[in-house]
Amino acid sequence: MTHPVMLALMTTAPMRKDAARNWQRIAEVGRRLVDEGSPLHLNEVARLASVGVATVYRHFPTPEALMEAVATPGLEALVTRAEQALAEDDVWRALTGFLHSTMDAQLTDPSITAVRSAPRNVLPHTTELTTTLDTLAAHLLTRAHTAGIVREEITWEDLRPLMCGIAYAANIHTEDQQERLESGRRYLAVTIRGMRP
Repeated sequence: MTHPVMLALMTTAPMRKDAARNWQRIAEVGRRLVDEGSPLHLNEVARLASVGVATVYRHFPTPEALMEAVATPGLEALVTRAEQALAEDDVWRALTGFLHSTMDAQLTDPSITAVRSAPRNVLPHTTELTTTLDTLAAHLLTRAHTAGIVREEITWEDLRPLMCGIAYAANIHTEDQQERLESGRRYLAVTIRGMRP
């Protein structure tokens, strides 16, 4: 079965079967290391994936490229969630529901916060996803401004780093995922209350 990260990033030219298997093994090791909170050292990734170092570098020339590949399915899910939110009639519920979904994603998938807080992307697909996500999120906020239910001066450029900051704050207090989720949701609730006019 093809790994979802691989499906997200495969180009129109199909990989050879052995290259595809290597890509999948490397991506799976990257996913495991990210979930464990371990750094993505490509030499170590090669050892754990039982492939040559050159093979890892051929697929992922930098640790950032591997991190973005790992984050891709989560980012795609957030784009879908934002599109669903824009179709909702209740503007406040749409915006806050999207923010809660984003926070939960950041707290359960460390790669998303890593990619969203990075100064730049290295993969074109990641740039496309993050740009789309930011555009949709900004539309959700604009709808809330138009409805008069969010303070006019608040922009998505304000909220995006705040979301990363909340995820960071929730993560440093405990290694227990449920406690992290509860803390993150509590901190987000404070932020959301501050958004009201």
